[in-house]
Amino acid sequence: MTSSQVWQSETVAKTFLEGVRGAIPLAAAQIDVMLRLITIARPQLTNFLDLGCGDGILGRAILTKYPQAEGIFLDFSVPMLQAAQDQLDNYPQLSFVNADLGDPSWPQACATSAPFDAIVSGFAIHHQPDHIKKTIYQQIFQLLKPGGIFLNIEHVSSPSPWISQVWDELFIDNLTQLERQKGTDKSRQQIAQDYYYRPDKAANILAPVELQINWLQDIGFINSDCYLKIFEIALFGGIKP
Repeated sequence: MTSSQVWQSETVAKTFLEGVRGAIPLAAAQIDVMLRLITIARPQLTNFLDLGCGDGILGRAILTKYPQAEGIFLDFSVPMLQAAQDQLDNYPQLSFVNADLGDPSWPQACATSAPFDAIVSGFAIHHQPDHIKKTIYQQIFQLLKPGGIFLNIEHVSSPSPWISQVWDELFIDNLTQLERQKGTDKSRQQIAQDYYYRPDKAANILAPVELQINWLQDIGFINSDCYLKIFEIALFGGIKP
C-alpha cells in the first residue's frame, strides 16, 4: 500500500489521531517551542500555512496566539482534512485545501494567499523521497515573506540501530501508558506488535535531521537549527532572510 493509499484510509487516520499522536514524547514542548520561535520571528503574524496539517493541531496552536490570523490547512488525506475542519469551523478566515506534497504543483493551491509569515509542518514531509523533500523545502522558501519562518516537527532517522531501538522502546512504553489511561487491557506485547507492523510504517522515508538542516542552509534559510530533539523526533527549521 502506498503512502497516498495509507493516509486516505479513515481507519488509519483515526488510529493516528486518537492513539499514536497522543504517545509522541515531548509533544507539548514541541508546540511550546514552535510558538516561541514564531512569536520572536513574526510578532505581528497575519497569515500562516499548516502543511500536511492532519487534524490541524499546529495551526490550532498558532490561532491560540494569533486568533485573527488567516490560515491555510493543506493535506492530501481527506479524512485528516475533515478532522481539521471539524476542529476549526468557528474560524471563518481559514481555508482547507486538498493537495499532495508529492505533486510539484501543490504550491499553486495556496499561491493566492502567499507569501506567508509562517509555514509549519508536522509529520508529513518524511513520507517523501529525499529529492522531493528538498524540492518541498525550496517551495516553502519561495512561499515565505522575508523574515518568515519555517518550522518542521518531524520523524527523522536515527544514526544507529541501537538508538533506533531505544526510540522504539520509549514510544511503545508511551503507547502502553496511553492505552492504560484509556482503560484498555491490551498487553505491551500486543501494542509492540501493532507498532512494528502498523500499515503506515512502510510509508516512512526518514532522513537525518543534520542533513535536512544542511539542505535548508543551502536553499538560503538563516538561523537554521534543530531546536528540539528526542531520538527520532525533531523540531527544526529556519528563517527566510
